[in-house]
Amino acid sequence: MAVAITIVSLGCATSKLGKPGQQKINGKTYVIIGASSGFGRGVAEELGRYKANVVIAARRENDLEEVATNIRNAGGTALVVPMDISKPEDIERLTKAAVDKYGKIDVWINMAGVGAIGRFWDIPIADQARLVDINLKGFIYASHAAVQLFRSQGYGTIINMGSIESHNPLAYHASYAATKGGILNLSQAINQELRLNGYKKIKIVTVQPWAADTPFWRHAANYSGGTPRMAAMDPPEKVVNAVIRMSLRPRKELAVGWKAKGAKFSHRILPHTTERISGNIIHRYQIKTAPPAPDTSGSVFKPMPAGTGVDDGVRKRMKAEKKARKNN
Repeated sequence: MAVAITIVSLGCATSKLGKPGQQKINGKTYVIIGASSGFGRGVAEELGRYKANVVIAARRENDLEEVATNIRNAGGTALVVPMDISKPEDIERLTKAAVDKYGKIDVWINMAGVGAIGRFWDIPIADQARLVDINLKGFIYASHAAVQLFRSQGYGTIINMGSIESHNPLAYHASYAATKGGILNLSQAINQELRLNGYKKIKIVTVQPWAADTPFWRHAANYSGGTPRMAAMDPPEKVVNAVIRMSLRPRKELAVGWKAKGAKFSHRILPHTTERISGNIIHRYQIKTAPPAPDTSGSVFKPMPAGTGVDDGVRKRMKAEKKARKNN
């Protein structure tokens, strides 16, 4: 119930795919948009170890080349396609490049995303509009292209990165939460259309993680006055493994981890109470106790050179900040 949101993570060891799972991935072609850092990079590099063909796309070409090198060194193949998910012509170019190289696409993963943190009225409308361009309109463009291709192939899986905020919107994340709710509704509606029109081998999955320790927080537009953060973050590897599992055994929705599952259940039973408690938590962590930070548009309008890893060390930083407050 709502109390699940307040529990601090005790940690969870992530499980790797067994040999049968690895064999099913070997030789499959995956497209990943948003592969230069965070979940996207983690999934891309893990797929390399499973000897997949990985088409990696994002705005940061140099970082994609590094990811591609890691994929090839691990035994997979890689194709780099610099692009912006908010541009339909870039989606078209990506699709063509992937099919020209590999002849087909088995799994299409939409992971590009940016955040905007702060009071709704303090975040410039241009930042919020750009958030919708990337997080929602971009997913519409990419999902449309993938569905068209999969209809011609007769099969395929789309994995759209949602969030626990697809169900439980957080204070100070208003526009971000709106886009994540839109992604869930988009995926659910397309699934029904596919069912009604006889496309049984095309699946749309919405993955819904809890807050995770990735460069998302560094890259977010931030007008809150405090350093971006959240309580009880999950390790990104938990989400990476979940995404790869969904590529083999797709289902319509997956809340990743017990915190996400608990928050989703709590919001279904007591939505207003859950929103109030989670709002109080983020108010404490983001507004009341976060170290000061200047206003920034982050990577909303152009990519940042910093923050290229899978894990970004936010949990370690927050522990150090907490220790410093106690010592003072």
